[in-house]
Amino acid sequence: MSTHPANGANSPPPPNQSSVAMIARQAIVNAQHMVVGYELFNRSRTGAGHTAATDVILVFTALSHAGTEELVGKKLIFVNCTHESLAGGHLELLDPDKVVLEIPPLGHAASAEVVARLPILAGLRERGFHLAFNHTVLESAYAPWLPLADYIKLDLSVLAPDQLAVLISYAGRHSQAELIAEKVETAQQYDMVSSQGIDLFQGYWFARPALVEAKLLPASQASIIQLINLVRKQASTDDIEEVLKKDAGLAFNLMRLINSSGFGLNREITSFRQAVMLMGLKKLFRWAALLLTASRSSGTPSPVGHTAVVRGRLMELLALETLPPEEADLAFVAGIFSLLDVMLNMPIESALGLLSVPDEVADALLRREGFLGDLLTLAEACESSDDAVFDRAAGTLHLSSQQINFAHLQALAWADQLTD
Repeated sequence: MSTHPANGANSPPPPNQSSVAMIARQAIVNAQHMVVGYELFNRSRTGAGHTAATDVILVFTALSHAGTEELVGKKLIFVNCTHESLAGGHLELLDPDKVVLEIPPLGHAASAEVVARLPILAGLRERGFHLAFNHTVLESAYAPWLPLADYIKLDLSVLAPDQLAVLISYAGRHSQAELIAEKVETAQQYDMVSSQGIDLFQGYWFARPALVEAKLLPASQASIIQLINLVRKQASTDDIEEVLKKDAGLAFNLMRLINSSGFGLNREITSFRQAVMLMGLKKLFRWAALLLTASRSSGTPSPVGHTAVVRGRLMELLALETLPPEEADLAFVAGIFSLLDVMLNMPIESALGLLSVPDEVADALLRREGFLGDLLTLAEACESSDDAVFDRAAGTLHLSSQQINFAHLQALAWADQLTD
């Protein structure tokens, strides 16, 4: 009979609770009633709580959302902004072509303030962001902003029909912006604005805002802070990858974001090393800072996350007995993501749909097939102290009890070293 170290987890740990933000989305449709984009609203705050910080968290959560339903898919994202948030580094994490920034008016601001804010707006548009304004951009005080407008939103709840006609005519002569009629609530309103040439619409007549529980998989604040410190020191890719691999929430959130449509990559990323190298230190720092803002106050990883990390490291060490490092890395990926169903409280098939994983990883996680499937079966046997399954898996992999026990002890020690 084999002997192997116990890790204190004879049964799967309880589900990890994701951080949840309430986000509403409302469709913006064209004349054919096809959805062209969604405006996002943060329903986790009060209306008076709209700040630069809530803008940042809204966009970040929408792109990293770990639920079964995509918040925006490949549609445009319309995001309400404060002027303070427009200079935020979080915008560097986005694919500008997918994002429409809704720019608020300045109230009774003097023309000088309009001019002072012009360089920031012009810079965003040069980077590829789309800009949307409300009807006040057609006033003379905002003339410097008008050439930057990709969209102008006309609010039917505050504009009388005769005002609308004047504004539509003026916008057509003096800008290249597409007009969006918002707060469209009746067929009569729709007929009125569509007959005047508007072909983008938003309002209850088409769709009410739909509420989505947007989830982030929590990461340990200790891990996030360690990552931030390494990035600030311009540490090596190896050191940064090491931190990512020791926190399942950190690893999942990075892979989820970098493969989201909002990030704008044209190929799927399946390894942490690829993710770090493609993101670069500057964006990685921005991302880690945002994740720290959105994370809970807990300084330790969750039990299920810790189990996933140990499992991944154990599988990697055992794979290194026969495979080169780049192939053994897939064993780590399979191990750390093997508990996603528990962490996200959804079927493993749905959880894997949120990520891009190689076929051999998917085969292992869904059906325990292939070399990685055998490794996963062995790792699970180590946790459950199931000697019969342990012996069968070890025999299939041609690994001795001594090799497995030593690797398991190494994996447990490695996973506990979060602050070295």
